Amino acid sequence: MSSSRFKCIGIVAVSGPGAALCWQTIYSEGERFTGVKYLHPEVVMHGYSFSEYMVRIERGDWGGVAELMVSSARLLAAAGADFIICPDNTVHVVFDDVVKRSPIPWLHIAEEVAKEAVRSNFKKLLILGTKYLMESEVYPSRLKAHGLEWAIPGPEEREVVNEVIFNELVYGTVTHRSREKLVQIIKSITAREGCDAVVLGCTELPLILNDEVSPIPTLDSTRILARAAIKKAIGSNCM
Repeated sequence: MSSSRFKCIGIVAVSGPGAALCWQTIYSEGERFTGVKYLHPEVVMHGYSFSEYMVRIERGDWGGVAELMVSSARLLAAAGADFIICPDNTVHVVFDDVVKRSPIPWLHIAEEVAKEAVRSNFKKLLILGTKYLMESEVYPSRLKAHGLEWAIPGPEEREVVNEVIFNELVYGTVTHRSREKLVQIIKSITAREGCDAVVLGCTELPLILNDEVSPIPTLDSTRILARAAIKKAIGSNCM
């Protein structure tokens, strides 16, 4: 069996840690799905500088964000990708616009998380991520379609989560103090809202949160997306 029998996965990279985790998951877990030692689908990746995205996001230029993503999609298609994933939740704000202009199909990260939540029999999800993500319809639009409920942190809590992400996690910095802040936020909202799982809706959050430290089960959006991509790439060959 050869990886050339599978579809080629294209990754649109935005932040480094998220793209690296997605790439690493495909490589390390491919064997589990193919049943062949070391075998995984082929992967091509392209990413503009993270600063190019952040300049546009911070000034509210979502059309500019979409342009970067579409440009990457065209480059990936030219490099042989059959479909695309983006292990960055926030930029999914412009997903629908990007897909319309993309030369090849995409998987939606929140759609894959919603499917995993249903498989795991979760009913109400706490959404954590950047403030742009938490205040958007990226997750609500997909969760609603699957009959799932959701909650987001309050304004002050959203600022705490956002600061931890942009001041620490995007640089790979993980501190016990910040982990405790996030755990406390999860505890408080769970008590308030009755959530039974928390979406790690930022690709850097798995650096600091997992099932071992979270008071409720976690849904790691990056790894969920990567596994969905493996399954799509393998298709009918999946064991």
